[in-house]
Amino acid sequence: MLGGPYEDKVKDLLDRMTIEEKLGQLQQLTWTGDTGPGGGQTEEVERAARAGLLGSVLNLHGAAHTNTLQRMAVEESRLGIPLLFGFDVIHGFWTTFPIPLAQASSFDPAVVERDAEVSARETRSNGVRWTFSPMMDVTHEPRWGRIAESCGEDPYLNAVLAVAKVRGYQGDDLTADDKVAACAKHFVAYGGAEGGRDYNTVDVSEQRLRNLYLPPFRAAVDAGVATVMAAFNTVSGVPAHGNPHTMTGILKEEWGFDGVIVSDYTGVEELIAHGYAEDGADAARLALMAGLDMEMVSTNIAAHGKRLLADGRITEDRLDDAVARILRLKFALGLFDDPYTDESAAVDVPTPQAREAARQTAARSMVLMKNDGGVLPLDAGAGSIAVVGPFADHTDLHGTWAGPGCRRFPTVSILDAVRAAAPAAKVVHAGADVAQAVAAAESAEVTVVVIGEEPELSGEAAVRSDISLPDGQEELIAAVAATGKPFAVVLVNGRPLTIGNWLDSVPALLEAWHPGIEAGNAIADVLFGAVNPGGKLPVTFPRAVGQIPVYYNRESTGRPYDPAHDDEKYVSKYLDLADGPQFAFGHGLSYTTFATGEPQLDRQSVTVDELEHGECVEVRVDVTNTGELTGDEVVQLYVHDPVASIAQPVRRLRGFRRVTLEPGQTTQVRFTLGAEDLGFWTNDQAGHFTVEAGRIDLYAGTSSLAEARCTLTVG
Repeated sequence: MLGGPYEDKVKDLLDRMTIEEKLGQLQQLTWTGDTGPGGGQTEEVERAARAGLLGSVLNLHGAAHTNTLQRMAVEESRLGIPLLFGFDVIHGFWTTFPIPLAQASSFDPAVVERDAEVSARETRSNGVRWTFSPMMDVTHEPRWGRIAESCGEDPYLNAVLAVAKVRGYQGDDLTADDKVAACAKHFVAYGGAEGGRDYNTVDVSEQRLRNLYLPPFRAAVDAGVATVMAAFNTVSGVPAHGNPHTMTGILKEEWGFDGVIVSDYTGVEELIAHGYAEDGADAARLALMAGLDMEMVSTNIAAHGKRLLADGRITEDRLDDAVARILRLKFALGLFDDPYTDESAAVDVPTPQAREAARQTAARSMVLMKNDGGVLPLDAGAGSIAVVGPFADHTDLHGTWAGPGCRRFPTVSILDAVRAAAPAAKVVHAGADVAQAVAAAESAEVTVVVIGEEPELSGEAAVRSDISLPDGQEELIAAVAATGKPFAVVLVNGRPLTIGNWLDSVPALLEAWHPGIEAGNAIADVLFGAVNPGGKLPVTFPRAVGQIPVYYNRESTGRPYDPAHDDEKYVSKYLDLADGPQFAFGHGLSYTTFATGEPQLDRQSVTVDELEHGECVEVRVDVTNTGELTGDEVVQLYVHDPVASIAQPVRRLRGFRRVTLEPGQTTQVRFTLGAEDLGFWTNDQAGHFTVEAGRIDLYAGTSSLAEARCTLTVG
């Protein structure tokens, strides 16, 4: 946007604005107190809007409501600068899609883009033009509640899906009446919080920052994301809200980001609690001069900015730069030309088309973890089916941060959906009571046990030190298993769980996550085989909490564990726990079977110089449906640099493709690898990316445990 079509208009406004009006543009106030501590700021919002001392409003939606407040700003303030309305639309507005972690399980960018398209249309029609999504916090920490909002543990998968979501929200024209500005959050390394405790410290090396946490943000910036949100955490001792290295050095200068950096809820004020700022004025100085452009809810920059400027503690250039970025965004969104929303065109309920999109998305995001003995798919012609467990008849499986729709539109229950999918069957129901569940199971041909977490147990400030099933659920599974009747378990949850010993007694396990408004229908589609599951885990499932962090893209140690020498003591392992995860990153089964061939290269060697000049290597992988049903497989490509100047992960995902194959069908999947895929960032604070000569091992298959391999020589 810098140097774009609005520069003359931006300059004209800047020349006419008072210091107070400039500082007002840097302020976002909240209409309610729903997203953080403290109460609403409703009275202050109206006063500031009329005075032209407000840039943005959080948490107000509804075309009539936003229009009323917008008229105060446009028609009563001196310069008539319109307000920008923002809202947390994370995985749906009225129509709730699966949580982002579930969407990542689809390994399908089209799933993520579809959510964003539907969400943007509903959101924009309700007067909101800015969503605080996508969240792209790479994390190795399942105790952290906000893993539900993330796309898991891999930077490449996060990056691909972040680009898809930005594209879905923003399209090619931010003025379109079905598009909104996206926000890449949280910048940066929020997912590395120590102990999984929300808002906690993150101590990270420069190479880990650049190789693990930053790539999704870089991809979003390259895709044109309009805004970025700062993170609550520290980054190597410096709070992200006052970090010039990340906000200015990397984001604005190195990457050339010309959009708006907004604080998180009271994030500027929290610089004081971090022990980084002495008081509100100091917090305002540190945040603004580090590169922050807009303050959410707390009011330090607006309150102290004039004095700070007079004292030379902030500069006029930095103030004008922040204001100009906000004004450019408002011009790009068409707010100056059309500040109001057509109230007659507001979408106020999920449309049938939106519901169908949510249903398809949810089914496509489910992961078949285990299916011994062919319990699944269920036979729709069965005489009797039991549906039991604490979530069997649950009508709130929206998941965390579900948007306003979760309060108006209940989710379809699994019980109702099973009855609809098997209308001739006698469907019996029991809840969490073990005795009743056993009686139901004994009376039925097959049982579906629905267990997991309430949505409130994941999300922001929902950290669990124990991520096993809540009390009583393991006992319920054991009791149903003891009946000897066939059964399948459906997990509805917002994070990976430690599944424990009960897994051995379960013939079939379906990971459904929190699937959104069409939860029951989507689960039934998979249970009865109307949809053949093809999702894959975007995150590792640990065996026990004590194993955390456990993730596939780890670095080797000097004494790595070798299962062929299990009796070796002096290696990196636990005395009381088997090596490796319960379920690996990329794992997922189908009702059919697949075989992948050895990866094949179009060339056996490439030089560093060729890679640095844009040449690429193509990898080809054949995949065949060897079963009897049409189904989806996700072919995954991993790279490993076994000898490097900085120890490299044992594997890094650098390509994936979800394909649909009929029985007996073979297709060839092709991946292109360039310098970005074969090199890495060093610990240079200024940012240094290198591709080194040597051997590169390439693995292809259907999970991060793939064994098929070929070797590329980089000379």
